[in-house]
Amino acid sequence: MRDEGVPDSVDARLAARLTLLRTEHGWSLDELSRRAGVSRSTLSRLERGELSPTTTVLGRLCTVYGRTMSRLLMEVEAEPPQLVPAAQQPVWRDEGAGFVRRSVSPPHAGLRAEIVEGTLDAGADISYENAPVPGVEQHIWVLEGTVEITVGTTVHTLQEGDCLRFRLRGPSHFRCPGPRGVRYALMIVLP
Repeated sequence: MRDEGVPDSVDARLAARLTLLRTEHGWSLDELSRRAGVSRSTLSRLERGELSPTTTVLGRLCTVYGRTMSRLLMEVEAEPPQLVPAAQQPVWRDEGAGFVRRSVSPPHAGLRAEIVEGTLDAGADISYENAPVPGVEQHIWVLEGTVEITVGTTVHTLQEGDCLRFRLRGPSHFRCPGPRGVRYALMIVLP
């Protein structure tokens, strides 16, 4: 994971936040490992800031803690301003998965919606085992390219200009079939 436009390390703040969340729940690393399906050693290295989480691992932790990925990442940022200039929008990368996530309109206390720009490289394939917050509303608008999105067991193929909207209550899957990458806007509305 790498951040842009943020003076100190998002990884270090994320490691501290993950440790705090686990201790607030009163869980040992073994208990969190059991709940999230992530090895104890990986969790330990994440909390010490020795390892950056993959999209899949971060998705599993968000599910266990009942947070969207945006909300968790927002919790490691300073209070977001009303105006978020493009150069100051936090960017998170999972190079191995071919996924880039720009928090265009970060979550904010008292607001239920946020806007994310996502890009997937051609051939990228990302699965989320569960909804981070059951019943979260999502609207996905494809800006460039094509993406296959599976919600539950239904596969939707979206092309440039298409919009898919749904309430997420279970697993989801994003795949960019290519031949080029896809760029999309995702609006997340908490229930």
